[in-house]
Amino acid sequence: MKESHKKLIRRLKIIEGQVRGLQGMIEKETYCIDVITQTSAIKQALSNIEDVLLEEHLSNCVVNQIKVGKAAKATEEILRVYQLKRK
Repeated sequence: MKESHKKLIRRLKIIEGQVRGLQGMIEKETYCIDVITQTSAIKQALSNIEDVLLEEHLSNCVVNQIKVGKAAKATEEILRVYQLKRK
């Protein structure tokens, strides 16, 4: 497994713990602002993972597709990812 993937898995495990903690906060009826703060942190952590994956995809997969003559497929993927990021 690539080192970058190991780091992503580690980050995902941290997020998993945060989500479990969030569940506990809701079960304990924690103050709303504290819960919202935690959900915001989780969203940011997931966004950071998404950014890393996107960068890796663009710099490796898309470049390789273009090199082997699959520019149309590469362009389609770039546009699809762009649309997903806008949601």
